[in-house]
Amino acid sequence: MPKYVAAIDQGTTSTRCIFFDKRGRVVSVSQQEHEQIYPKPGWVEHNPLKILKNTREVMRDALVRAQCTLKEVAAIGITNQRETAVVWDKASGQPIYNAIVWQDTRTDEICEALAVSGGQDRLRARTGLPLATYFSGPKIKWILDSVPGAREKAWRGELLFGNMDTWLIWNLTGEHVTDVTNASRTLLMNLETLDWDDDILALMGIPRAMLPAIHSSSEIYGYASGDFDGIPVAGDLGDQQAALFGQTCFSPGEAKNTYGTGCFMLLNTGEKPVASRHGLLTTLGYKIGKQKAVYALEGSIAITGALVQWLRDNLGLIQKSAEVEDLALTVNDNGGIYFVPAFSGLFAPYWRSDARGAIVGMTRFIHKGHIARAALEASAYQTREVVEAMQKDSGVQLTALKVDGGMVFNDLLMQFQADILNVPVIRPKVSETTALGAAYAAGLAVGFWKDIASLRENWGKDKEWTPLMEAPARESLYAGWKKAVTRTFDWV
Repeated sequence: MPKYVAAIDQGTTSTRCIFFDKRGRVVSVSQQEHEQIYPKPGWVEHNPLKILKNTREVMRDALVRAQCTLKEVAAIGITNQRETAVVWDKASGQPIYNAIVWQDTRTDEICEALAVSGGQDRLRARTGLPLATYFSGPKIKWILDSVPGAREKAWRGELLFGNMDTWLIWNLTGEHVTDVTNASRTLLMNLETLDWDDDILALMGIPRAMLPAIHSSSEIYGYASGDFDGIPVAGDLGDQQAALFGQTCFSPGEAKNTYGTGCFMLLNTGEKPVASRHGLLTTLGYKIGKQKAVYALEGSIAITGALVQWLRDNLGLIQKSAEVEDLALTVNDNGGIYFVPAFSGLFAPYWRSDARGAIVGMTRFIHKGHIARAALEASAYQTREVVEAMQKDSGVQLTALKVDGGMVFNDLLMQFQADILNVPVIRPKVSETTALGAAYAAGLAVGFWKDIASLRENWGKDKEWTPLMEAPARESLYAGWKKAVTRTFDWV
């Protein structure tokens, strides 16, 4: 009798496998980090074979930690860093180049060339997305243009493309598939048809044959081989959509914000896509089996948790990421400085690939405590910018914000977030909502959970932060942030 669903959470900095029980509670966790490869400024790569190896290892380890047999595992769900592109040889299974990560900016010239006719929003009506280095399509074009012989092989049907979900599913089951949420992050899928857009494929010179089949987010794609032989792989969601699903944001107007490597806020907009006029992305929220697709508005922020990593790894201000809160608490405020982490340009609502990171307002009074505090505050300021854009696009006024991700255990950040938004911030009992969303999708596909309504019963509040800051102080701080952001423009 199945007792658990396994979720693979393939993230930007690590890969995890988490087992969940029927109440949506974590039973076991295994995690391994992988190397961040920086060949040139603005370039970010991962080794797909290393990620695959780590995935297999954390799956085995999580099974052991759960102290269960394969017969007790109902299904496997997958969630992944989106827009990170892999192209591999169909026959050998070997990548022809490293995975190009979503943060990578090497395709800026490709995007600029595509925007000459029609501007940055040339494809937005069809895809919901601006032309930006963020998305997978230009990365595929770069690989085909840059790897000797790649384009010829692609047209002969010898190469396959996938975001990280497709790469893992192909290696686990042999099936070359993706789901609507991941496909919607490529700049190649039509939001209305939920299929690859032939006009855009022709524009970028990408053969349809190398693209995976687009499926729903919850169905049996195939059956695993190896250590999990015969277990259905039945859930697939991009990480931010998985968090939306795991937070049970099933009704239009419900929103969540995930604080991870980047920060991503999604608002459920129902069964029809809502076009953004304020710099947000129109994307797929999820599609359960044969049910209608659910759409979302998304505000994507490139650097939040990655900024804390940078303080740790590049500056050595802290030894562990968790120490940033204690360092920030050594001061009462930011000392007048703002840290705009535009390391990969600015995403929502600006979409400025020409921006670069800056610390502004520096004086000799400033020390490392102020820098740590400003780094944390940057996540909250950027989130407010996204919330304001979301309210303008949707007409929905935010009354509370559901949060998840690694940074939600930072009380200083969460309190400042509530203060700068002037709404309560709520953390659920199960903070692993990204993996949980993938587990839910897989479990629904095999009948482990009956329906969406039954999933709502699993959600519970762990902690809530209420606003404490007075309006004049809040607006003064935010005005300083808006001014600081302008200083990062036109750098490249």
